[in-house]
Amino acid sequence: MLNKKRNIIIFSSLGIALIFLFLLNISLGSVKIPFKDVVLSLTGGEASKSTWHYIILQYRLPKAITALLVGMGLSVSGLLMQTLFRNPLAGPDVLGLSSGASLGVAFVILGAGLVPGILAGFFISPYGIVLASTTGSFLVLLAVLVVAQRLRDTMAVLIIGLMFASFTGAIVNVLTFFSSAEQLQKYTFWVLGSLGNLPWEHIIILALTCCIGLAMAAICIKPLDALLLGERYAKSMGINFSRTRLTIILATSLLTGTVTAFTGPIAFIGLVVPHIAKLVFKTSSHLVLYGGTLLSGAIILLLCDTFTQIPGTEFVLPINAVTSIVGAPIVIWLLMRKRKAIYS
Repeated sequence: MLNKKRNIIIFSSLGIALIFLFLLNISLGSVKIPFKDVVLSLTGGEASKSTWHYIILQYRLPKAITALLVGMGLSVSGLLMQTLFRNPLAGPDVLGLSSGASLGVAFVILGAGLVPGILAGFFISPYGIVLASTTGSFLVLLAVLVVAQRLRDTMAVLIIGLMFASFTGAIVNVLTFFSSAEQLQKYTFWVLGSLGNLPWEHIIILALTCCIGLAMAAICIKPLDALLLGERYAKSMGINFSRTRLTIILATSLLTGTVTAFTGPIAFIGLVVPHIAKLVFKTSSHLVLYGGTLLSGAIILLLCDTFTQIPGTEFVLPINAVTSIVGAPIVIWLLMRKRKAIYS
């Protein structure tokens, strides 16, 4: 009963923090917009200046919504991977999906000169990049699923995913060696990640796929609790482990592949946020952790995106740089904390 009240208080606090950071994220930028005008624009009213109204609805609101969806999708993917592999350092890119997406984008950006002019023009457009990224993730997913059906050992699937990532990374390195400076610059900008410049039709697609992936993850909540005690225990509880593993892999692939396609590979969110949720809620129940990870992921990525915007200037830092600066020290602290717990 005490834990239930504590969880309600924490969830309420996270909900309030999420709303505040959402409004703050929209308010800050090269042009500072008062909270009052932000709320007016979002509730159907008009801001004090027409330019503010346009900036809010056409640029900052789509970016804030993208941050919410990406934070939730990557964080839940990380929670699924860490429980499935029972490895605290597993992340949503552990199956090589982000690397597959990067390979697809590398082919269309760095290898654009190998295809006819009309096709090259389409492939280097935003739609072509999204299509290439999704295709790359999907092909790696198919390869991983084929291997997963043949291997019963979950850790072997993890190693296969890492090998796929290494293989695709090697191909990208070969492509970069033969590319021009302009091609390398465009590919580098994509790798750095960006939550902005997504049109509403892209955000709708991202939202639909994220909802499907999160729904698939929610179905696995009960089996995930059993998986904490190992595959044998889960099977003894009547859980179909093969089907659960397949559902988890599909959910992670859908979430990670789609997010990477639209925003580029974003580091550390999927790895770090599940640990933060576990520390905050102090529970192993995935019913609680699922909701806590959703909210925490959205909050942290909104916070990171807010830090990318240098007030009073037009400069915006790459989102990957900020998430790495925030995430790397947390991972180091978690490793040291775990080591201390073992030897104390």
